[in-house]
Amino acid sequence: MSRPLLTAVIPCHNEAEVLPLLHARLGAALDQLDADGRILYVDDGSTDGTTGALLALATADPRVGVIVLSRNFGKEAALTAGLDHAVGDAVVVLDADLQDPPELIPELFARFREGHDVVYGVRRSRAGESWLKRATASAFYRTIGRLSRTPVPADTGDFRLLSRRALDALKGLRERHRFMKGLFGWVGFRQIGVPYDRAPRAAGRTKWNYWKLWNFALEGITSFSAAPLKVATYVGVLTALAAFAYGVWIVVKTLLWGDPVAGYPSLMTVILFLGGIQLIALGLIGEYLGRLYEESKQRPLYLIDRATVPRGGGDGAMSARDRRCAAKESVPVPDSLPID
Repeated sequence: MSRPLLTAVIPCHNEAEVLPLLHARLGAALDQLDADGRILYVDDGSTDGTTGALLALATADPRVGVIVLSRNFGKEAALTAGLDHAVGDAVVVLDADLQDPPELIPELFARFREGHDVVYGVRRSRAGESWLKRATASAFYRTIGRLSRTPVPADTGDFRLLSRRALDALKGLRERHRFMKGLFGWVGFRQIGVPYDRAPRAAGRTKWNYWKLWNFALEGITSFSAAPLKVATYVGVLTALAAFAYGVWIVVKTLLWGDPVAGYPSLMTVILFLGGIQLIALGLIGEYLGRLYEESKQRPLYLIDRATVPRGGGDGAMSARDRRCAAKESVPVPDSLPID
């Protein structure tokens, strides 16, 4: 039997500084496998020298393919583009910043050979991150774990290996607001975690500030749970009951003992409190309604500017094995894309 084919998918945005080290370590990790390795980089609208560096890697290494998106669509869309065009028996996903070690890929692959469809890395420690970021990340994973019916493993990012059938199932999920950690869990199949220590960023600067992380957390919660809407309903009901009880108390007190007219400050306090509750509820409704609006437009998740495919055999053409995999998996043969 021929050796299995494994494709590594790496989304990149302004990662020119770390690419040489990343590629060297990734190539060394793939060489340890009893499998044929391919590497598919996705350039998500980089504005530094990332595009040129990736195309140079594709020229020098026949295992490398590059997809250049027409603009910055975001990490989730870039990852989707890579998964859509990855061929092989399994796919491994990792970030370009080397916080997720390529040296763990052989262990992920070993679990895959044991029969698991999704093998994900569990962060045992997070070096190079502030206590605030670690605390907020932990709180987010625990919160979404309680709110969502879809299993989202705690302390787990996008670093994982997927079998072909798990990948094919994932490719059928085409929603525009994509929270990939939730989608990975939604497809199910046999899943197992592998603990590891997350390293600091090897080079460059993170693209995630606290504002982006906050919005990403909202994206995940609203994508996989309607709990915020239920909370708004419960708060509204409790507020109405409290207001009704207070109204009854005012009537009774006035009839029994009399009551002077309440002052302006207390009236404004009640009005502002109820107005704030209403605006929060409207904001939650608007968040979900906005998602329906985005989904109704049915725009593509991403657009490809240009692409190169892994040559595999090193003869400048796509290998016969890669063509058979592309045809078998019912994905567009990469030669149909604009190729440099």
